[in-house]
Amino acid sequence: MSTTTMGNEVVHSADATKALASSLAGTIVEWYEFFVYGIAAALVFGRLFFPSFDPLVGTLLSLSTFAVAFIARPIGAAVFGHLGDRIGRKSSLIITLSLMGGATFLIGLLPTYDAIGIWAPVALVIVRIVQGFSLGGEYSGAVLISVEHAGPGRRGLFGSIVNTGSPFGLILANLAFLALSALDEPQFLSWGWRIPFVLSAILVVVGMVIRARVSESPDFEEVKSRAHLVKTPLFETFRDYKGRLILLALAYVGAGTFFYTSSVFSLSYAQHLGVPRGEMLILVMSAFLFLAIAMVFFGWLSDRVNRKMIFVVGAAFMTVAPFIWFSLLDTKSFGLMLLGFIIMFVPFAANYGVMPTFYTEVFPLKVRYTGMAIGYTLGTILGSATAPLMGTYLLGATGNWYAIAGFMGGASLISLVAGACLSVVPEDPDAAIALRRVSLER
Repeated sequence: MSTTTMGNEVVHSADATKALASSLAGTIVEWYEFFVYGIAAALVFGRLFFPSFDPLVGTLLSLSTFAVAFIARPIGAAVFGHLGDRIGRKSSLIITLSLMGGATFLIGLLPTYDAIGIWAPVALVIVRIVQGFSLGGEYSGAVLISVEHAGPGRRGLFGSIVNTGSPFGLILANLAFLALSALDEPQFLSWGWRIPFVLSAILVVVGMVIRARVSESPDFEEVKSRAHLVKTPLFETFRDYKGRLILLALAYVGAGTFFYTSSVFSLSYAQHLGVPRGEMLILVMSAFLFLAIAMVFFGWLSDRVNRKMIFVVGAAFMTVAPFIWFSLLDTKSFGLMLLGFIIMFVPFAANYGVMPTFYTEVFPLKVRYTGMAIGYTLGTILGSATAPLMGTYLLGATGNWYAIAGFMGGASLISLVAGACLSVVPEDPDAAIALRRVSLER
């Protein structure tokens, strides 16, 4: 008996590891593509697609195309949430990765304003919307298929590892542009900026190969076998859980503001300070590598300490961390600027690291994909989409960082209150017993 059980546990562990690798690989690819766009929007799109405007206005318009993808995210969340709750997590994730990869590759081939005039920014906005649409379903599905394979005792760890896909994707995107920093300005503006977009096709193929081999979520299979699938997950989510949707969206505002201010706006702020682009790219990559490691620690800790408490405490310290960060950035010393990132990223890692698994626990299994995807994507509109725009606008309006730090701290305060109000859905005893049975049989 013990031999059989051990063998089944090994098989189940292998399935869980494969699901985790699939989710992490796909998430890295998705975020690499998303951040390649964000970096290009901050550095070159203003001059290539909006050249007839004042440089500041051109940058704002360029960052607006970055923000427009967030508007498409809730639509993608509704569509892929429905598919994920009705036909399974795996099918939904394969579609999202295909759409994101195709859109990113096309951006690398787009003609600029000098070639086709107003149609250049129009085309840019269209493919950007496709990116946002796919990412609206990607993140939640990747988290769910991994966490639901993990089983009790490892869910926080698995969720945090999947979340490292965002910093690792950003690091890859920055490496791509850092490799191009040796080009002179005319070469970079002419063809150099296109390379990271075109090369994304390689990452997509790798991600698809890994993702195609993963098995379906055991939680979803159990719900399906018990005939508990919901016919219209979107309708039921808004009818019965709209309060949770609102709270989840607000709970993400702080993390979204932190992530995109530190990853996208920081590049524009470096130009304001006179810090070389290559130096800031190295700084951001180093800081985000630290963030990835710290998130995994807090994810592991959340399997032993209350997840909600870690999330809320992290948000509390995030209300003051931006003031320290900007103060140290202004020194223009690489070591002190890196210290500023680390000080800011410790509470952010606590909040963002436990967020994936915490969010999976606030909706019942029958509408978990839909609820998490829509709540999360609404939060990205409130926080992530506005962060680079607000940072650029406030810097231009005031000439200093004080208002930007206040904006980041205020967003974190909103997350603190909303996170404290979110409650975890009690586990269905019958479903828990059935899932443990399925785990032993696999």
